[in-house]
Amino acid sequence: MARQADVAVGAVGSGAAGTRADDQVEILRALAHPVRWGILCRLAADPGICACDFTEFFEVSQPTISAHLKVLREAGLVTTQRNGTTICYSIAPGHLESLSRLLAAMAATAAQPAREP
Repeated sequence: MARQADVAVGAVGSGAAGTRADDQVEILRALAHPVRWGILCRLAADPGICACDFTEFFEVSQPTISAHLKVLREAGLVTTQRNGTTICYSIAPGHLESLSRLLAAMAATAAQPAREP
């Protein structure tokens, strides 16, 4: 029976698992910028925010917000819904849940002593 650590580490191997690891790295890169992280935090608190409303929360221009939203969209972290001429954003289901499970599996191994060689 595989331990949790083995399962988590298996996700960062090569081949098909390597592709999955590449996807996870792209998601982490998208999350790594403070404005993008802030956008996701705002969306968690208030889903369906219009792109133009993000400038209230961040000291960056609308074009910069749009560029960050594009990165989050391409990473599959947000979804859009058009309401007339406005585009509203929400957190996309899926990627954050799978990343959460992987990180939880890794965290569960932190308190365990290292295996002897």
